Amino acid sequence: MFAFFTRTRKAAARLAAFTSLLWLAACSVPNVVGLNQNTGQTIDPGAPVQVALLVPGAAGGQTDGFISANLENAARMAIADLNGVNIDLRVYNTAGDPAQAAQVAVAAVDDGAKIILGPLFGEAANAAGVAVAGRNVNVLAFSNNPSIAGGNVLILGSTFSNTADRLVKYAQRQGVTRYAIAHGNNTAGQVGRDAIANAVRANGGQVTATEGYGLSQAGVTEAAPRIVSAARNGGSDAVFFTGDPSADLPFILNGLVAAGLSPSETQFLGLTRWDANAEVFANPAAQGGYFTLPDQALTAQFENRYAATYGASPHPLAGLAYDGIAAIGALVAQGNANALTKGALTTSQGFQGTGGIFRFLPNGQNQRGLAVATIQNNTVSLLEAAPRSFGGSGL
Repeated sequence: MFAFFTRTRKAAARLAAFTSLLWLAACSVPNVVGLNQNTGQTIDPGAPVQVALLVPGAAGGQTDGFISANLENAARMAIADLNGVNIDLRVYNTAGDPAQAAQVAVAAVDDGAKIILGPLFGEAANAAGVAVAGRNVNVLAFSNNPSIAGGNVLILGSTFSNTADRLVKYAQRQGVTRYAIAHGNNTAGQVGRDAIANAVRANGGQVTATEGYGLSQAGVTEAAPRIVSAARNGGSDAVFFTGDPSADLPFILNGLVAAGLSPSETQFLGLTRWDANAEVFANPAAQGGYFTLPDQALTAQFENRYAATYGASPHPLAGLAYDGIAAIGALVAQGNANALTKGALTTSQGFQGTGGIFRFLPNGQNQRGLAVATIQNNTVSLLEAAPRSFGGSGL
């Protein structure tokens, strides 16, 4: 993604890289149904409910094939965990292509699908949603791209807005109210910048400075003194970073420290999973920084059960398929013919997922219960546990 940075630990970068890929190729074509329209098919709760799972298959290479297999495995594991609910899961291959995603989405509905789970990538998910909007079928996409959410498309991926809001709420309780934003000059950085700014303002804080940097070592070197100066001139309590821990984050952290801004002087926060790259743990500039994690106990439980069932650890995104089936199953179990409508899917009480509680919002995005963590003595340390219900602390 960043041509001028050397990737540190490719295996450690998988989580951050694939999470960003879910939305970076987003299509700008809008959904063809209203944002708050109560879309969705009615069902017979006493009969098998047909669910279409759309995966990229192996056409995109070995990685896409691995992810596809993991998504299907997790979905089938979730089905096995349902009590008294009969899910007829049928798998369709999008080849990671928007046009094919649209075609197979229509084919799935023709086959009897009442709801679609997937696709993986943002552009394909948008295409699938548009293709079946006229058929009144909801799509639970694995994407985390907020631009495709709305109408009949609800996204399962954890969003920057959710993460930013969680961190700002926590930091506010620690007395942090004035934020400088340091972002990469790319799509991910710009979307992250906007999510941070919106979260700060929504929670009564102030954005004191917004500074971008080029995605190269030269770009970071040039920008670091400017970011430090802007943060200090604005009286910032904190600097909030958008950087990828396996690409630009270590460089910009080091650049700010080299330019004279110490993490002991100003609180650092990160929009991404700093634990995705173990080399960040040893970085002095990362010590004390805030970032979020899913519920670690529930994540470990899912990973252990998946490994015991399939003989290997799951891909970091596999839990999204489990979550989608868990939500569908919980609603169908209530015996309501409208279980798969948008009104039912956006229930305020939410669902229990592999990484904690989550719920779909009327705008098609989601809210997930996240823990707040930091790095102390080169290890991850939990500052505040993930909430176990909506309406509790941390939300």
